[in-house]
Amino acid sequence: MAKRFHMVTGAFGYTGKYIARRLLSEGETVKSLTGHAESNTFSSRVQAFPYDFDKPDRLKKNLEEAKVLYNTYWIRFPRGKMTYEKAVRNTAALLEAAAEAQVERLVHISISNPCEAPHLPYFQGKCKVEKLVKQSGLSYAILRPAVIFGREDILINNIAYLLRTVPAFGVIGFGGYRIRPIYVDDLAKLAVEFAKQSENRVINAIGPESFTFKQLLRLIKNKVDSKALLVPMPARLAFLASRIIGLGVRDVLLTWDEVEGLTAGLLDVDDAPVGETRLSRWLEENADTVGRKYSSELARHYR
Repeated sequence: MAKRFHMVTGAFGYTGKYIARRLLSEGETVKSLTGHAESNTFSSRVQAFPYDFDKPDRLKKNLEEAKVLYNTYWIRFPRGKMTYEKAVRNTAALLEAAAEAQVERLVHISISNPCEAPHLPYFQGKCKVEKLVKQSGLSYAILRPAVIFGREDILINNIAYLLRTVPAFGVIGFGGYRIRPIYVDDLAKLAVEFAKQSENRVINAIGPESFTFKQLLRLIKNKVDSKALLVPMPARLAFLASRIIGLGVRDVLLTWDEVEGLTAGLLDVDDAPVGETRLSRWLEENADTVGRKYSSELARHYR
């Protein structure tokens, strides 16, 4: 039976939306597994189904005749009954259903250096999921971005927001740890390209520029014409400051896993770039809008 459509998890979110948009531009039929069907910006062009992780027969049925599954599913931090362990179990159910439905290709969005920090639950969970992908029997491509930037991004936008609104910005330590950002549409382009291949691949999905964190802050500060001071401080104090600001905006600005992962260099990869868009150029082109409004993780995913 000919495979008829591409299934994108979270096609109305961030990365998934760009993947879906590229597929639609190529004339492909796109469907989505999602927890936010009400956020469908594609209208009738993308049919939405609930994740149904606890209903394997229904999940399998929704994946039947799917040519490719693009998996962007994950959680940034635990919330309520949702934990990293549950996210791993949910992904296992998704992969099992995809294998039973005979999906031809899996493109999985992971994170840079997922297995280098077994003491950090976020990275440990990502590592477990990669192992599940490799053991699934599916033909796969694993894309490992470090940081993804774009109009709907949270990290870069909220750094810009804080630099616009606070007199001083706390830098964890001296900011010498490095970061390799990739533009969201470059990542989507890679996902669509590797969906057309059959070889099992793991790709470091990084952009053309590398920054120390302090260089990144200075770049954003310059582009948004911020007068905020960059103040080095111990990691625990910077984390505490983020918690206090988080109370004001009713959000989680930073997690401890993110602090440790960032300062340990897990968002840096010594590899050739596969993305083309430069963050410095993108910031210049979007300086008038980036950071004008705060982007809430909780509002986007939990409210």
